[in-house]
Amino acid sequence: MKLGLVLNTNDAETAWNCFRLANEALQSDHSVRIFLLGKGVEFETIQDTRFSLLQDAAKKFTKNGGILHACGTCLQMRQKQESAVCPVSTMGELLRLIEESDKVITLG
Repeated sequence: MKLGLVLNTNDAETAWNCFRLANEALQSDHSVRIFLLGKGVEFETIQDTRFSLLQDAAKKFTKNGGILHACGTCLQMRQKQESAVCPVSTMGELLRLIEESDKVITLG
């Protein structure tokens, strides 16, 4: 199955659960893409000791073939730059994610 996840929050627990689900789906041989939208583009700077492994979960996701996109406009509004884990993307890419996915889940 092709799974599309849209992370639209900087809430530590929600972001953690997004990457947990994404990694579980990859382990079950599903294709997974995550699009970071709005406050979701801030996931790399989330500081919460209860979810300290969030960054490791994100790295595991991309290392295991998951595709991660970040809204370029949302990054610009926050004066953030593209990173190795989180490349800049567009609404067009979000639309393609929606069109090409068998299921789309929004978290946030």
